[in-house]
Amino acid sequence: MLLYAFDLMGVAVFAVSGALAASRRALDLFGIVVVAAITAIGGGTLRDLLLDRHPIFWMVDPNYLAVTCAAALLTVVYVRHRPAPRRALVVADTLGLALFAISGARVAESAGLGPVIVILLGTMTGVAGGILRDVLSAQVPLILQRDIYATAAVAGISVYLLLQWLGVPRPVPSAAGMVSVVALRLLAIHRGIHLPVVRPPQEPS
Repeated sequence: MLLYAFDLMGVAVFAVSGALAASRRALDLFGIVVVAAITAIGGGTLRDLLLDRHPIFWMVDPNYLAVTCAAALLTVVYVRHRPAPRRALVVADTLGLALFAISGARVAESAGLGPVIVILLGTMTGVAGGILRDVLSAQVPLILQRDIYATAAVAGISVYLLLQWLGVPRPVPSAAGMVSVVALRLLAIHRGIHLPVVRPPQEPS
């Protein structure tokens, strides 16, 4: 039930982030819902395909699509009456990243995979939806920028796995992993912390 709750919460907040990004590009209602849905279920769909989990999670449980559509439509109603807070997209995206990273890690862990693969699949689950959202809204994906993004997911999943290994009872490891993702990402944004940029040396003039 905890994993299911994480999935639904992740779907909702990622749908909000997708709807916000689409509305800023002045897409119509159908376009907003499409971008919100792809953002919300894209990462989990790719995870299930790689793990050969069939049917795909949202095909067997219509609640995922219902939550996605409801979150997207509520976001549309909100932004039509008042502007979204300046950092609303960043906060929604960060929450979605945290929820989906840990959720994806737990799914991979339940499949009996090793820690490295759990981290990779959890990170992919967290970032894939945002990548699709940014591509569809004609923006450079956050994962390709200097921001602490995928790195935050890797760190949060590592915290989760470490606490699991230490025998800390659930749901503490899951909560600690999500808090770690959110804290690292928001702290990096607030303090302007970035990964180093690799630039080729300039040729002498």
